[in-house]
Amino acid sequence: MIDAEQAWKCILEHVRPGASGRRPFLTALHHYLAVPVTADRDIPACNRAAMDGYAVRANDLTSVPTSLTLAGEVAAGSPSQPAIAAGACVRIFTGAAVPPDADTVVMQEDTTAEGAGAPGERVEFLQPVEAGRHIFRRGENAREGDILVPAGTRLNAAHAGICATVGCDHPEVHDRPSVAIMATGTELKSASQAVDRHEIRDSNGPMLEAALTQSAFACIRHGAVPDDLDTLLAAFQAALAESDVVLVTGGVSVGKYDLVPEVIQLAGGEICYHGVRIKPGKPQLFASFPDGKCVFGLPGNPLSVMTGLQEFALPALRRLAGCPADSCRPVLRLPLAADLALKGKRQQYVMARLVEQDGLTAAEAVRCAGSSDLVAAAHADGAIVAPVGARELRSGDIIAFRPWGDVA
Repeated sequence: MIDAEQAWKCILEHVRPGASGRRPFLTALHHYLAVPVTADRDIPACNRAAMDGYAVRANDLTSVPTSLTLAGEVAAGSPSQPAIAAGACVRIFTGAAVPPDADTVVMQEDTTAEGAGAPGERVEFLQPVEAGRHIFRRGENAREGDILVPAGTRLNAAHAGICATVGCDHPEVHDRPSVAIMATGTELKSASQAVDRHEIRDSNGPMLEAALTQSAFACIRHGAVPDDLDTLLAAFQAALAESDVVLVTGGVSVGKYDLVPEVIQLAGGEICYHGVRIKPGKPQLFASFPDGKCVFGLPGNPLSVMTGLQEFALPALRRLAGCPADSCRPVLRLPLAADLALKGKRQQYVMARLVEQDGLTAAEAVRCAGSSDLVAAAHADGAIVAPVGARELRSGDIIAFRPWGDVA
């Protein structure tokens, strides 16, 4: 049996980012960049007006009020660059290129105009001005060649705007792995089926499918498979054939009907570890195959499944999708909302919700009856990662909190 960090290091030895290719941005959304997005020119590409008003020479307004002669106008998108002689000004609009003779833009609200804005009319300036005011300078945001979105970034809506700005309509991103989900257990039925006293409905399959979909991973959920070696092997081989990663729930402990380890080996896989010193979820399993595919064997109890998913499987999927290794397991450092008693020698994950306390976000443990208490899990936002060997954490202690939502 190994500890959680050893398990993660073992996983990293076997998972690498997949192939990459260029995609239209909407289909590249949520993918990780394989090649950085760079500025194709200075941003802005020229000095631009930050306000509607008048482009002037600041030296012409050393005392106010004073009047200048209107020499023309420049709208956003206009190539016009009228000359501004001493004593003149140009009407200008937000986003328009500032004429090269001007060094300042005066807001419209600080002026009065005598006519409708025809050249030759007079404009009175009412307030003192500071040279350089209300101008976005060329290259103020970025210079040509600057990296704007580094490789390894998961693309979001803001990145779409950046890509459009620099003409990168097909960013190069890593492929995202496909996932198959397989629940094992003769006692399992689907959510739509009636159940007898000795049977239960499969909650792990829908829970995993929802979590993966929320994280934008394509997944295929197989129905529950009974604890029969031949049936399990056939179902497992089918799942492995159509996906890059297989998540199996149940059948990974050491009982008579825990057949998943044997099935993996019969299918040609190598079990890299079996058993992790964590609570809940000790009977975790990770296996690799010669073609690069991998399998996560998760326990049958729902909270153990979620712990294994969030600690190992989902971070591995992020890594396969191109996420930098040190960003695959996001953690928040938060104050603890109330005292928390702990027991046991394994690494403990305590379900918790986020609460507001004294103007700060804090983590508050959720009451839980055990690793099968899925009702309690519905009230949690993630898990407190308690220090190994800790017996008590005090209110206000800064703790590690693993969010169960997708923040990577």
